[in-house]
Amino acid sequence: MHRRTFIKSTSIATAGLLSASAFPFREDLVLGHNNKRYRLNTQWSKADVAKNPVNDCHEMVQDSKGRIILLTNEIKNNVLIYDKGGKLLTTWGSEYPGAHGLTLFNENGTEVLFICDNKRHQVIKTTMEGKVLMVLDYPKETGQYAKAEEYIPTETAIGPNGDIYVADGYGKDFIIRYDSAGRYLSHFGGRGNEPKHLLNAHGVCVDLRDAAKPCLLVTSRQQNAFKRFTFSGEYIDTIAMPGAWVCRPVIRGDYLYAAVLQSNSSQWKQSGFVTILDKNNKVISNPGGTEPKYVDHQLEEMFQTSKSFQYPHDVCVDDEENLYIAQWNSGKVYPYKLSPVV
Repeated sequence: MHRRTFIKSTSIATAGLLSASAFPFREDLVLGHNNKRYRLNTQWSKADVAKNPVNDCHEMVQDSKGRIILLTNEIKNNVLIYDKGGKLLTTWGSEYPGAHGLTLFNENGTEVLFICDNKRHQVIKTTMEGKVLMVLDYPKETGQYAKAEEYIPTETAIGPNGDIYVADGYGKDFIIRYDSAGRYLSHFGGRGNEPKHLLNAHGVCVDLRDAAKPCLLVTSRQQNAFKRFTFSGEYIDTIAMPGAWVCRPVIRGDYLYAAVLQSNSSQWKQSGFVTILDKNNKVISNPGGTEPKYVDHQLEEMFQTSKSFQYPHDVCVDDEENLYIAQWNSGKVYPYKLSPVV
């Protein structure tokens, strides 16, 4: 389901959520379960909305300097760079009207960014200061696309050997693989009814938690699932996430984090939460959502239980295990911070 369809389907039920009065936040609110519980801070960002507004806050990463980098589709400042305390350090970018996916990669000691712009139908590689290093246009080499408009990239991941994987999450749901120089290598996924196929391939990341079996982790959002593939694109298995339209997978240490949109039609009045899985891909905590419960090794349906988030879109995990939550379609709010409760 494309974003515009999701919004149309939920517009009536969520109309009341977009008013500030619908969200009476408590700054001492603790969210989550087991050893992954957090205190919510909705006022983390110290940016001045008059000078540095945001539209949809799509994704966030932390660089080697400890800075938190936010991508928004507000062309007054597509990239906002913060310290961990929420102080705005600098901004750049005015040419990314469809800024959606943000990936950071350390390339031989130099950090670079990959931006997916779903209005430009391109992936753009930049320096940390915004200088363009490479542009990947629509993948006509695949034979699957007649024009650029059919290609709407949402996320990238960089393999251990530098290969670039692009998720066409709002287009035809292929994962397109390039070498580090941007030369097309192969593609896999796409829509269909077999396990290897994807529906709304919104996110992709490299999973190195099992050193003996590294893989790609891909979102199949309409199927309420993550799917695992080899780096060459061979299907491995599916991680069921009932009730959850998962956004991109984010891995830190032994844990997998993701922002989640609500998929159960009976819960449209509520809009999402954060989910955390352990190294065995078992859900152990849902900040803002139901406590995870398994019956006969099957995860029960999950849904939002706290009006803490409006359409959470990404989770950034910093070097102190704080979480930063970017949200879209949420009244142009800045990201929230979740600090671990020990």
